[in-house]
Amino acid sequence: MSDRYQTFTSTPVGKLLVKNLGLPNPVKLERWTEGAPVVDGTVVVGGEGRLRSSIATALDNLGVATTVVPTEGEKYKALVFDASGIASSPDLVALQEFFTPLLRSLTSCARVVVLGTVPELTGSAEERVAQRALEGFTRSLSKEIGRGSTVNLVYVAPDAASTVESTLSFFLSPKSAYVSGQVTRIGATGTKKAQPVTDPAKPLTGTVAIVTGASRGIGEQIARVLHRDGATVLGIDVPQAASDLQALMRELDGDHLALDITGKDAPQRIAQHVKTKFGQVDAVVHNAGITRDKKLANMAEDRWSSVIAVNLTAPERITRELLDQGLIKKNGRIVGVSSIAGIAGNLGQTNYAASKAGVIGFVDALAPELKDGITVNAVAPGFIITQMTAAVPFATREVGQRLNAMAQGGLPVDVAETIAWYLNPGSTAVNGNVVRVCGQMMLGA
Repeated sequence: MSDRYQTFTSTPVGKLLVKNLGLPNPVKLERWTEGAPVVDGTVVVGGEGRLRSSIATALDNLGVATTVVPTEGEKYKALVFDASGIASSPDLVALQEFFTPLLRSLTSCARVVVLGTVPELTGSAEERVAQRALEGFTRSLSKEIGRGSTVNLVYVAPDAASTVESTLSFFLSPKSAYVSGQVTRIGATGTKKAQPVTDPAKPLTGTVAIVTGASRGIGEQIARVLHRDGATVLGIDVPQAASDLQALMRELDGDHLALDITGKDAPQRIAQHVKTKFGQVDAVVHNAGITRDKKLANMAEDRWSSVIAVNLTAPERITRELLDQGLIKKNGRIVGVSSIAGIAGNLGQTNYAASKAGVIGFVDALAPELKDGITVNAVAPGFIITQMTAAVPFATREVGQRLNAMAQGGLPVDVAETIAWYLNPGSTAVNGNVVRVCGQMMLGA
């Protein structure tokens, strides 16, 4: 699916109209390709805090070129700022002193990452206030920065400094092309350690991942990215999609199971299949979802119930069955797929928004309960260009695509890459998060 408006804006006539009429001007986003470096350029590191040495070690391990003394006239691909030393509101001036001179030296599709301390885990009220202020700073800067660049904030718990590598790798690379204005917490819930990554090019080698709704769209792309990273994928989809599912899993050398996840015995059938074929799994990605849109005044009971059953109740039941039977390995991963509708609401989608907000509740409730390094997180996609959104009326589609900081829709691979970051063995301390993959929507969230 192509973005015809974006293609038009790159033509001479399009450029002229964009300039003279002030139209949205979406930049072609850089996305990661196999074999590419984490960062194609130099990263400027600044700030004084407890994370400075951990950041340096992580960037060195990732093979990223860095400097702490920027040169006038040079161009840089990313900025990383350790804000964990900011302990009061006057200290916030350090943000202006570091960023203002450097913002015009960034290339297009640049990355900015600010690291701070989880506000609830700070040592004083003044420090908590100052750390919370970082959210407003990063979210505003992500709307200002433009040219396909992103800005994200990572709160790191006091004892979790050594776990930043997988998260820096994600937010500094093109894998996070459509993730901006987000706040991630590391070590705030659960373990504060990271598992080693044996092969950074194939971090999921030797793992097994369940992906529901895997036959097409976002689910297909999730399966492809996890396979690319070394995982064996067990794809699950409804019997009506069995043909497409089988073909995809054959291509990816994976396994398949055709069933309706809302079936009464579906969790037990999935558990039995896992036990028989693999013994245990390393990850469960609850991607399957449906929409049955109507305004609430016109909504029939079956439209309401079917959406809740597929999008929310089934993930709850399947997860509980796998956990109760001990079928998710230590350091395992559970990932829910929420939606921007679950955060901001959407006209005609009370059922869908309720189900997707419930996915966020599912993460909140489960994260403190999990043991042995198992984590639960969610992604909340915004406007992602798929066959489904291609069928949306033109005017509605254009508004949906442009009302974000990047003035364009995302791709299924953007959701898949975010999930792959959650599944990385080094992301054990990334627990209880909901990251929006929405290009930072301007309204509602």
